[in-house]
Amino acid sequence: MVNPILKVTPAAADQVRNLMKVREAPCLGVRIGTKTKGCNGMTYTMEFAEKPREYEEIIDLGDIKILIDPKAIMFLMGTEMDYKETDLESGFVFNNPNEKGRCGCGESFHV
Repeated sequence: MVNPILKVTPAAADQVRNLMKVREAPCLGVRIGTKTKGCNGMTYTMEFAEKPREYEEIIDLGDIKILIDPKAIMFLMGTEMDYKETDLESGFVFNNPNEKGRCGCGESFHV
C-alpha cells in the first residue's frame, strides 16, 4: 500500500468535521495547498472544497475528504496534519519533514 501524501490525525479530522457541520453550504471536505507568503517563503493554505479540481490528490476519510492542490504535493510529501488546542490558541498544525526552516512567528516556512 502506498503511503498518503498527507497523514491526517484523528484530532484534525474531527475538527474538519466540526467546521463542515457549522458551514451553511455543503462541501466535500477541505483543500490543502501552499502559497508564497511571509519572510521565509511559503505558507499553508486551507479552504472548503465543494468539488475536486483536476489533478488533485484526494485523501478519503469516509465522511470527509482532504484534497491536495497539485502545486503543493511536492512540498507536502510525508506531512502530518494535526489540530492543537491550548489555553491561548488553537489551530491546524502541519508537521512537515521537508521543512528546512521557519520564520520566528511560525507563519511561513521554506523547503
